[in-house]
Amino acid sequence: FNSGCSKIKKTGEVKMSTFYEDNMNIKKIILAFAASAMLTGGCTSLDMDPVSDITDLNYWKTPEQFDSFVFGLHSRFRSHSWNMFLLGEARSDVFGGTPFGGEATQGMERFPYNTLNAENPGISGFGDLYQNINQMNLFISRTLHADVLTESAKNYYLGQVYGLRAYYMYQLYRSWGDAVFTEEPSLGFEVGKLAKAATPAAEIFEQVKKDIESSLSYFGPDYTIKEKKSLWSKAATLMLKADVYLWSAHRDGGEGDARTAKNALVDIQNNISRSNLDLMDTYQGVFAYDNKGNKEIIFTIHNELFEYNLWNGNNDLFPQADYLGKFYNADGTLINTSVENNFGIMRLMVKLENFKKFLPGDTRRDVTLKDVYNKVENGELELVGLYPHKYWGVMNGSTRVRCDDYPIYRYSDLLLMLAEAKVLLGEDPATEINRVRQRAFGDAYDASTVGFPNQEIDKYPADAVLQERLFEFMLEGKRWYDLRRFGDSYVLDYTPAESARLLWPINQGALTNNPLLKQTVGY
Repeated sequence: FNSGCSKIKKTGEVKMSTFYEDNMNIKKIILAFAASAMLTGGCTSLDMDPVSDITDLNYWKTPEQFDSFVFGLHSRFRSHSWNMFLLGEARSDVFGGTPFGGEATQGMERFPYNTLNAENPGISGFGDLYQNINQMNLFISRTLHADVLTESAKNYYLGQVYGLRAYYMYQLYRSWGDAVFTEEPSLGFEVGKLAKAATPAAEIFEQVKKDIESSLSYFGPDYTIKEKKSLWSKAATLMLKADVYLWSAHRDGGEGDARTAKNALVDIQNNISRSNLDLMDTYQGVFAYDNKGNKEIIFTIHNELFEYNLWNGNNDLFPQADYLGKFYNADGTLINTSVENNFGIMRLMVKLENFKKFLPGDTRRDVTLKDVYNKVENGELELVGLYPHKYWGVMNGSTRVRCDDYPIYRYSDLLLMLAEAKVLLGEDPATEINRVRQRAFGDAYDASTVGFPNQEIDKYPADAVLQERLFEFMLEGKRWYDLRRFGDSYVLDYTPAESARLLWPINQGALTNNPLLKQTVGY
C-alpha cells in the first residue's frame, strides 16, 4: 500500500496479509492485495496517489472489494503513524537536550527547539496525508452510488470513512492552517492536475465539522467497535468531535462549543457498556502486548509481530544496545542489554526534567520512561538519559520487537476531555480527574494529597487538566496539539516556539509542484 513517490519507510517483517490477523480468511487477504492496485500510482502536486480510470472501472464489483478497500485505508493510516506522532508531539516540551549516547540529532533537534524554517521544514509533503485523503474521496464517491452493498453496510463504511477524512483534515488544519481540500478523487496521472490554491483554515475547520456530522449520521445507532478496536467507529468520531469543539471552545466558541464537546463524550458513556469501555485497572495494562484492544481502547493503530512495527519501525527515540550496557539503572546496577536490547539510533531524547515532574508513587512515570544513569566521581548516580518504555514490545527469540499498538483514543482521554469541558463550563472536574489519578497512583493514592483539588496546581483547574494529560499521554502524539488547543499562551510558556511560527512550514518541493500554494505565514 505504498506509492512510488511515498516518503514512508516500510520496516519490520511483513507477512502477506492485512494488518488484522484475526478473523481474516484467504479470500480477504487476496482482495486486500487486489485493492492495493487502487492505492498506488505516481505523484501529483499534492502527493495524492491518482488512480487510473481503467483500474477504477474494473473495481467496485463486489461487497468484498469495498470491505478490502476500507482495510486498505486503515493500513495507510498505520503507515502515516510516525508523521502523525511528530506532528502531535515532537515540537512540544516532551523532548529536548542531547542524546545521552552521543548520536548526532541530524536536524531533528529543530522540532523541540522550534527552529523549523522553509529550508528545514521537518516534515515534507504534508506528512503524506493527502495520499489517503484522495483514497477516502474515491471510496466515498463510489460508495454513495454503489448498488452491490446493503444499506447497513454502506452506512457503516461511510460512517468510518467520513470520520477518517475528518481526522486527517483536522491534522492538516492544526499543522498548516490553510490547506488544499477537494472532495473529487484524482483519476489519471496528469502531473499538476491537483494544483489548487489552499482553502482558508476557517473553511477547513468547518469541513472537519461537516465530515464529523456526516460520519455520525451514517453510523446512526451503531456503536460497535470492531477488530480489536483498530477500525474507526462511531465512538472514534465522537472523540474527534469533542476534540474539535474543545479546540474552538478555547477560542471563540465559548460555552456553546464546550457543551457540544461534553455531550459528545457523554454520548459515548451512555451508549457503550462499562464492560466494553472503561479504565484498565493498571496503567501498564493499557499497553500490554498480550491484551491488545482492551476495554480502555477506543481506537488504535494495530501492529503485530512478523507483520508491522510501531511507527513504521522508526527508531529515532531509542538508544543503541551496544553502548547502553555502559550505563546504570536507578538501583546502581548496570543496564541489562539482553532485556533492554534496543536497536535504535536516538535522534530525539525526552527532556530529563519530565522524569522529575511526576509525583512520588505515580506509576505512569516508570511505565512511560526508562531512566538511564551515569556514575560520577563520588559514586553517586546522575540521570543522563530517558527513552520510551511505554511500548515494551515482545521478545522474538533474543530480540525485542516493538510491535505494540499505538492508541489514538482511549477512555482516559475521554475522561480528561470531559474534565476540560467541565472547566470551561465552570463545573467541577473532580470526578474525572480523580478517576485518572487514582488509577495512576494505585495503592499509593491519597485523596487528601494527590486528589483534586488538593495538589498545588489544582488552584488552576485548566492547568491541572493539561498537566494530567502530559503524564497520561506522554509519547502518544498529543502534547503539542494539547498546548495548541489550550491556547497560544500555553505554547509560548512551555516551548521556545515563536508566536508567528506555531504552524508548520511547507517544503519547497510542494510549493514548486503546486504554484498556487503559498508558504505558511511566518516562514
